[in-house]
Amino acid sequence: MTAPARPAPPARRRRRFDLRATALFFVFLAVVVSVVGLAARVVAGAVERRPAWVFVLVVVAVAGFTGLGRRWHLARAARRAAAALDEAAREAAGELAAPAIPRQHPAVVEVSVDYDALTAEEFEEAVAALCERDGCSGVEVVGGAGDLGADVVAVAPDGRRVVVQCKHYGDSHRVGSQDLQRFGGTCFTVHEADVAVLVTTSDFTAPAVEYADRCGIVCVDREALWTWTDGTGPAPWEAAPTDRAAGWERAGAES
Repeated sequence: MTAPARPAPPARRRRRFDLRATALFFVFLAVVVSVVGLAARVVAGAVERRPAWVFVLVVVAVAGFTGLGRRWHLARAARRAAAALDEAAREAAGELAAPAIPRQHPAVVEVSVDYDALTAEEFEEAVAALCERDGCSGVEVVGGAGDLGADVVAVAPDGRRVVVQCKHYGDSHRVGSQDLQRFGGTCFTVHEADVAVLVTTSDFTAPAVEYADRCGIVCVDREALWTWTDGTGPAPWEAAPTDRAAGWERAGAES
């Protein structure tokens, strides 16, 4: 007895490589990855700005995985999460479209005064402006012919009368003791100064400084002028002696 012959299975046809389908697959994959990345970026930005949304997303995820929530509850939570994500996307789009606003810094006061480039009259005006800036009242520029040594007069914030003589000299021309003696002979007795100040764009000789110390005259050299100008140093009347009568007597004795 012969066994019946089994029919041979049909031969499987080998599928040909489809370049077009493969290219479309990778394009679709790239689009999906881009969308997922953009969504993750938006969600991360939203969570950073509003951490409360993390709680909403966690509740939705827990409800979905545990199956404890009913269908209507899940739908409600999903709608809330979708609304939150939509708001975050709109805010992110608005921030990307809005121009960047530079951070405002406190204003910085810069002093840019070239005293060497000023004339003698302009230098007197500049010193008067410094006095007025630092709280003096009744500031006047009185320099000129017959001024008897007074170029600027003012009233200090504490009420004392300030008399200033200005010497616009170069670096090589220092203020000598003769200049101080001439000023000392009039600043107290004639101009009735409570504070006598001599300001220069140069420097003082040692005898001039010695005479000024004895008479109570405040010497403001180039360096002290710059510190007064930029606010890092004191105003002249802040360093002046308070005994005007003693200054009168010493100046009279020296002149």
